[in-house]
Amino acid sequence: MELVVQFQVLNQSCQCLAWKPQPIGTKLAESQHVVAGYSDGTIRVFSISRTEMELKMHPHTVALTAVAYSTDGEIVLSGGKDGLVAVSNPRTGMTFRILSDHKGSPITVIECTRKQYYDFGVEGSELWLATSADRRVSVWASDWLKDKCELLDWLSFAAPPVAEGLSILPPSLAAFCPWEHGTLVYVGFGLQKEALFYSLRKKQVVEKISLPYFAMSLSLCPAAHFLAVGFGERLVRLQRGAAGPPHDYAAHHDAVHLCRFTPSGRRLFTAAYNELLVWERTRR
Repeated sequence: MELVVQFQVLNQSCQCLAWKPQPIGTKLAESQHVVAGYSDGTIRVFSISRTEMELKMHPHTVALTAVAYSTDGEIVLSGGKDGLVAVSNPRTGMTFRILSDHKGSPITVIECTRKQYYDFGVEGSELWLATSADRRVSVWASDWLKDKCELLDWLSFAAPPVAEGLSILPPSLAAFCPWEHGTLVYVGFGLQKEALFYSLRKKQVVEKISLPYFAMSLSLCPAAHFLAVGFGERLVRLQRGAAGPPHDYAAHHDAVHLCRFTPSGRRLFTAAYNELLVWERTRR
């Protein structure tokens, strides 16, 4: 539990970041890279092992709100406050595609996952999704080596016209389900307080999990059927699918705005204002 390395960018705030995936057969030190998005619309790639900034790109004219690596680590996808999504090459620094489907609403999530090449009847070895603050989720199939990017599905979730009792609307969040291929999980402001499981094959919601409040953060465990949800009411909920009983933990003193499982799924990080807690998942 010690600070290993620190990067500082003057006069800019870091809005989002993502670790570069580690290729199979690659030593850990060779793939220790982080991409970070900033309030001036720039993206910076940092090498942890060499403790230096390797690349700076400027694909956006507004603040970044989401960033992610492709599953092979060769592409960076970024979303801005204006709803535009940029596709950039972190080796050359070039941005070669801009998607405006979510234009006008800030991007809240970008996430990538692997797929079989002809899954869902479309080419590509990768699925990725973009979620915007207006409760819309777009799902794409891509093959960046062939410059192919095809819209696979478009989701819009209803909400009441007036948010009673809410001074700030909860974010729209979506994530691919690690234990259910072709399914994504969505939480956000809506008609009910719930987590929705949507099947890309059936084109419909196949499962719902009732929540006590609207979610502020979401993370799905890559190693077990667990999802973690953070709430503005200073609560963290850990739940094993829809059938399992929920486990609630009130350890934070402010809204839990970030939940994140480690790649092994053994630990969970949660953040609230100036608090960062580390949880260990016990076997049950």
